[in-house]
Amino acid sequence: MLNTATKSEAPGTEQELTDGFHLVIDALKLNGINTIYGVPGIPITDLGRMMQAEGIRVLSFRHEQNAGYAASIAGYLTKKPGVCLTVSAPGFLNGLTALAHATTNCFPMILISGSSEREIVDLQQGDYEEMDQLAIAKPLCKAAFRVLHAADIGIGLARAIRAAVSGRPGGVYLDLPAKLFGQVMDAAAGAKSLVKVIDAAPAQIPAPSAVKRALDVLKGAKRPLIILGKGAAYAQADDEIRAFVEKTGAPFLQMSMAKGLLPDTHAQSAGAARSTVLKDADVVMLIGARLNWLLSHGKGKTWGDAPKKFIQIDIEPKEMDSNVEIVAPVVGDVGSCVSALLEGMGGSWSAAPADWVNTVNKKRDDNVAKMAPKLMSNASPMDYHGALGALRTIIKERPDAILVNEGANTLDLARGVIDMYKPRKRLDVGTWGVMGIGMGYSIAAAVETGKPVLAIEGDSAFGFSGMEIETICRYQLPVCIVIFNNDGIYRGTDVNSGGSDPATTVFVKGSRYDKMMEAFGGVGINATSPDELKRAVNAAMDSGKPTLINAVIDPAAGSESGRIGNLNPQSVLKKK
Repeated sequence: MLNTATKSEAPGTEQELTDGFHLVIDALKLNGINTIYGVPGIPITDLGRMMQAEGIRVLSFRHEQNAGYAASIAGYLTKKPGVCLTVSAPGFLNGLTALAHATTNCFPMILISGSSEREIVDLQQGDYEEMDQLAIAKPLCKAAFRVLHAADIGIGLARAIRAAVSGRPGGVYLDLPAKLFGQVMDAAAGAKSLVKVIDAAPAQIPAPSAVKRALDVLKGAKRPLIILGKGAAYAQADDEIRAFVEKTGAPFLQMSMAKGLLPDTHAQSAGAARSTVLKDADVVMLIGARLNWLLSHGKGKTWGDAPKKFIQIDIEPKEMDSNVEIVAPVVGDVGSCVSALLEGMGGSWSAAPADWVNTVNKKRDDNVAKMAPKLMSNASPMDYHGALGALRTIIKERPDAILVNEGANTLDLARGVIDMYKPRKRLDVGTWGVMGIGMGYSIAAAVETGKPVLAIEGDSAFGFSGMEIETICRYQLPVCIVIFNNDGIYRGTDVNSGGSDPATTVFVKGSRYDKMMEAFGGVGINATSPDELKRAVNAAMDSGKPTLINAVIDPAAGSESGRIGNLNPQSVLKKK
């Protein structure tokens, strides 16, 4: 129901009025947006209070960037725009990193920021937190809008929602100047100005000729490979994707956030034979995955010398041929495309050649056997494999739990070691490879799914959002954080060879992050062996209490930049 205020116009007459505050709230509720992530302050403090009073859940963070990351992953999990609400200028800028992250990762998100008055900003007269926020946001998001009149709030939010979720999803900026909130208008006219968005993300059906072409290429493959990306996971076409992959009989790889679309233990999974299948495949089908840096751009030594044909399913036509030739582009939403492929395969599709499947399976099984002893280690201090081996068992026993993962070595090794069994249960840094998503993601995952969350964090990565453990404790969320603490970035043994300061990659030795959690009323535990770690995590997941486990990792463990050390430029010069 529209919120209204009553104003006396004359003795004996009354008119129902509404204002910008109430129209924003009503527009959000009309469109099913009932959770807001943000940081209060001028000019949106009262808006947050009024949202709470009207039944919207408003989660207040300690930093806007973390609130923005929460909104971005909420969009990924729900297919509705996650909303981040910030103050003007510095708060807006803090949220902008998350908005750009959402756009890069194709997560639907809306950043709503209060802003200074247009008249003063445009003349650069020095208003409080003066900034032309719309102009700054435009290059970093999918769309950006400013609302100047209360009567346009409904249209403004509707445009933001549709832009965020239609086609390839992404981040949208919505600018609300401070003066807008206090604008008053007739309540009946205000109600008529609201817009309920209908069919915001309509299906995009692929062309029959594109489907036939893709199937013809796949049918001719001697060594086919299917790669599933997080776009496939976002689509929530889980049954169709599984049926298609199984019908092809082809080995498949799942990009990190697609893990669990099919269990990593599935008979066709080639995750443990990644190098082999990328190098030797002759036909590669990409479903909701992009040939970006995470797949070495589809070329180079990673892909070997064998000629390859690429089939790509993507909702964005411009994605095709971005790095290599796509011989069979299929443009449309993942669910519609996979359904059309399944129908086109008919009832007599020939599965992938047995010799190829057997070769991949043997390589996979050999690699799994080689890794097994490392995962059984109970050494103290722990190395990465011993610690991850313990956590791997926990996820196997709790497949509904949400796994959040970030770091360098902590991320690279965890995504290979920890098997996932259900879709959209693994959340990580995504396309940009950014640090700092951990606590924002954990909060949103707990709020949006109601499931327990296990966040596996490198000690460096945790530092970007660590203060949000207070937020986790304040809202009593079922989040267990495990910090892989090896005293530094990559490792804690580096030495400064040119002075008395610590090396640039070294932290305070023997830090006790668990004590931070205790300071806010959560449970803090120090674990020095895989057995201790496993017991502590199980207890935390059983209790549902906010918990932080300081997992003591050998300071010498870890490699420079994890598995992407080749991206780190090296000087060819030597000191004289």
